Amino acid sequence: MTQSFGLDVIRRGADEVIVEDDLTRKLAKGKPLRVKAGFDPTAPDLHLGHTVVLNMMRQFQDLGHHVMFLIGDFTGMIGDPSGRNVTRPPLTPEQISQNAETYKAQVFKVLDPAKTEVMFNSTWCSQLGADGVVKLAGKYTVARMLERDDFAKRFAERRPISIHEFLYPLMQGYDSVAMKADVELGGTDQKFNLLVGRELQKDFGQEPQVILTMPLLEGLDGVNKMSKSLGNYVGIDDAPDEMFGKLMSVSDELMWRYIELLSFESLATLSGWKRTVEEGGNPRDIKVRLAQEIVARFHGQAAAVRALEEFEARFRHGGIPGDLVEQVIEVPAEGSAIASVLKASGVCPSTSDALRMIEQGGVRVNGEKIGDKALRLAPGATYVLQVGKRKFARVTLRKAG
Repeated sequence: MTQSFGLDVIRRGADEVIVEDDLTRKLAKGKPLRVKAGFDPTAPDLHLGHTVVLNMMRQFQDLGHHVMFLIGDFTGMIGDPSGRNVTRPPLTPEQISQNAETYKAQVFKVLDPAKTEVMFNSTWCSQLGADGVVKLAGKYTVARMLERDDFAKRFAERRPISIHEFLYPLMQGYDSVAMKADVELGGTDQKFNLLVGRELQKDFGQEPQVILTMPLLEGLDGVNKMSKSLGNYVGIDDAPDEMFGKLMSVSDELMWRYIELLSFESLATLSGWKRTVEEGGNPRDIKVRLAQEIVARFHGQAAAVRALEEFEARFRHGGIPGDLVEQVIEVPAEGSAIASVLKASGVCPSTSDALRMIEQGGVRVNGEKIGDKALRLAPGATYVLQVGKRKFARVTLRKAG
């Protein structure tokens, strides 16, 4: 594979390359680069948001480079403060260990196990000791740390910042020193931490790594970064029909973002899909293609076919129109009562009418009959509502504010 083609692949996926001239020079040497990406095992499952980085790692593997999948079992106990306005509670060693084992099992659904070096940063971080940590802390000032947006905002708003949070960027940067990384990948919210790695490598006499910041994938709510804690995620271990259904639930607008960041189809194919919709085609048909591609990637083509058949059986063959116009309804963070959503969507003229229809068994949500008047629908998902035989609505609930 030629150097220029490799750069084209990298540019397509990355949000920013720091510094591209450095990357060109490293590639020109003709030696495999040491490519690093770290994941703190703060939740037991990987989701599609993680695969934005993992997919780029796989592309580096296919280009012949050495990929290092770093599990942050040490930094996970500190807690990554990136993008947060409150201190993240550290996890216990037991939680970290359990989640790390799950990560190891899941990551090879994307990466080639024969070309992946799995590493744990406790290997070198635990050996630093108090003396080493103090010396490392001496390489950065509080003023430099407060250049980070989230730290700066919390400081300005007089929100607490724990001292141990300042250690996180330093320890992540030291990972790059210990691993002798040529390239490090991370989300755009990790840019400051990745730059710390460049600076520390210079201090330790190493050639500074190239940084590839990767776009953050919004969750099913279309607002927040995909996160299991927010419930707006698609897990790579989700069952095929569940994965398919979640992907079909994303809004027509958000669909293009998912296609951009997750699809392996050529740019020419993606442009063709956009033209089809612009010329009056149904976005639902494009969404089906994306859902099948993703399900096939993690569960195989046969599972993708079965997931589509199951979806069609529940929705299209159940008499639900395939061309429903999507509505976006803002609801509180704790969700909204089903009767209120039915009224807001227009399928019921009033809350009392909605409650009556529920009592009579005339209400379905995503094809399932609803009998619980106290049911609350959560934000971050799309629902197909049916009242009687002829009234339908497709609504995406979004958290207000």
